[in-house]
Amino acid sequence: MTNRESYKRGMVVVAHADDAEFGCSGTVATWCRQGMEVVYVLCTDGSKGSSDPKITSSQLMEIRKREQEAAARVLGVKEVVFLGYEDSMLQPTLELRRDIAREIRRHKPDVVICSSPTRNLFGQGYIGHPDHMAAGEAALSAIFPAARDRLTFPELLKEGLEPHKVREVLISDRENADTWIDVSDVIDIAIEALKQHASQIGEWDVAKGMREWRANTGKPKDIPYAEAFKSFLFRVDD
Repeated sequence: MTNRESYKRGMVVVAHADDAEFGCSGTVATWCRQGMEVVYVLCTDGSKGSSDPKITSSQLMEIRKREQEAAARVLGVKEVVFLGYEDSMLQPTLELRRDIAREIRRHKPDVVICSSPTRNLFGQGYIGHPDHMAAGEAALSAIFPAARDRLTFPELLKEGLEPHKVREVLISDRENADTWIDVSDVIDIAIEALKQHASQIGEWDVAKGMREWRANTGKPKDIPYAEAFKSFLFRVDD
């Protein structure tokens, strides 16, 4: 067991603008309301996900960046870090692992949320984005052992970034969930944050869709609106 109320800093590592709002915006809103400092780390530049033949990658990058920063302001996120890797081409490279480990050492989160590193073939109509799996694998490898070990990526020590041990990682994996966070009090904030991603949600009814999604997630625990994760706890005294 862990006392999440003692956490002071959180981090969310995802591939794209809107990934966090779709997956964990209620949890982030709850943390920010409780006084936690939360930082987003976005791995890609958002330059690919559009079917508009008139838009360029550089234009799309700027749109997605503005939308992500607007969503972060709605939630109360302290900072958004854009790593700038090419969208739809993300791989769990050592370079990506190092760059995430750098942000972990810099911001020293107690808890990190990341995507699942595995493809989950449940339901219909969505098979998962390869960038999500790459970001999840790189984030987990950055948390353990790269951010923890002094001799991994010695260039980070030269930058003045000492090792940091994350206390808990929450993986966005509803099918293997063992942790449910009640977001009922902040569901309206979560909806408003997702609405900031206007270039991605299109005509989708955000309020209806988010309420149905969070209600279905909370149903196993009789929670009106919830977000679910697979939790891993780490010893911080070894």
